[in-house]
Amino acid sequence: MSGYQKRVASPRSWPVARKTHTWVAKSKPGPHSASGSIPLVVVVRDLLGLVDNSREAKRVLHEGGVLVDGRARKEIKFPVGIFDVIAVPALDKKYRLLTDAKGRFKLHELEKGEARKLCRIEDKTVLKGGKIQLNLNDGTNILAEGDYRTGSSLILSIPDREIADVIEFKEGNLAMVIGGTHSGEIGTIKVIEVVKSSRPNRVIISGKKEFETTVDHVFMIGRDKPAIKLGATI
Repeated sequence: MSGYQKRVASPRSWPVARKTHTWVAKSKPGPHSASGSIPLVVVVRDLLGLVDNSREAKRVLHEGGVLVDGRARKEIKFPVGIFDVIAVPALDKKYRLLTDAKGRFKLHELEKGEARKLCRIEDKTVLKGGKIQLNLNDGTNILAEGDYRTGSSLILSIPDREIADVIEFKEGNLAMVIGGTHSGEIGTIKVIEVVKSSRPNRVIISGKKEFETTVDHVFMIGRDKPAIKLGATI
């Protein structure tokens, strides 16, 4: 059962019943870390309610019935993470994976039309010839020209992943908190505090109230308003 774990020990961010069954799938290594993702089978079965069990989920995925960021994913343990776009072509519906105020994964249904993906720049690598490779939070890399700041967000088209816009990580821009006590809250960055130690930098955000969080929990989503439609929670 190395690919599974006991439900009672599963991350609190997973919206699964913990006493009805003993086991639940683990996320496989992939674009998101194990701690920051949820297996696709849990999305299909527990969040979307498309199937009743893993066997049915395997069949739906094998037939290409669910797309993640525009690509059919057939592995039930494929890790789905924050801001990934899940599409169900048969229902003509698309959803964005976010977290709620308690840090639990929630799907937000999107309006029909073009769905775009938000990715945070985690690091930058200079390749031969001076090309810049941006290392993104979903484990992917993208080549880009120009000056990009770590912590900024790229708005990518799906599925071709062309850069449509950049939301800079700077004071005055709009951010969503994706972890910690204020998970799910949205506000304007008031102060970015650089900490001269091994501890993470701090960010003061002004929303319904002013609060402080670590830079790792901050995800840029817009300037004066969200650059993407977050949708309604299901």
